[in-house]
Amino acid sequence: MFGWLCLTFGVAFGSAMLPLISIEVFVLGLVTQQPGISWWWIGLAVALGQVLGKMFYFLAARGKLHLPAFLKRKEKPARERKALSPWRQKWKDRLEWVRVRCHRHPHWMFGTHAVSSVVGLPPFMFTTVLAGLAGMSSSVFVTTSVLGRFARFSFLAASPAVMAGWWH
Repeated sequence: MFGWLCLTFGVAFGSAMLPLISIEVFVLGLVTQQPGISWWWIGLAVALGQVLGKMFYFLAARGKLHLPAFLKRKEKPARERKALSPWRQKWKDRLEWVRVRCHRHPHWMFGTHAVSSVVGLPPFMFTTVLAGLAGMSSSVFVTTSVLGRFARFSFLAASPAVMAGWWH
């Protein structure tokens, strides 16, 4: 059981870092193949792995984690910069608008991030970065994220057994 939980933690961490991995599909596959593992432990392993992985994005958005040079855009001197295309300028303006609103109303960011951690809408990755940009405290971010992700994935891990109980 411990090995499966470590693997679950690793896949959850990986899915948080690289959103192309579906932790939901992994969890459903795991509970159907290993029904002896408690939904509670699976929910906890996924929650901790996901939040640990998302902390990198959160800290980078806050400016506390310095990215390696190959991940940074190189600033061109002002005379070499081209004007942004209209659509890029529009998106840049919208992002700035959202950032300013998040700073003005931090409780909105808390609520949005809490809902996102449970439901997944707006995307959890998006609210993680916004929480960092808004300056949400690390303790609030971790607490909200762990509780929300635990609720989401515990429910998902328990759902096959619940559905099987209804059909029999």
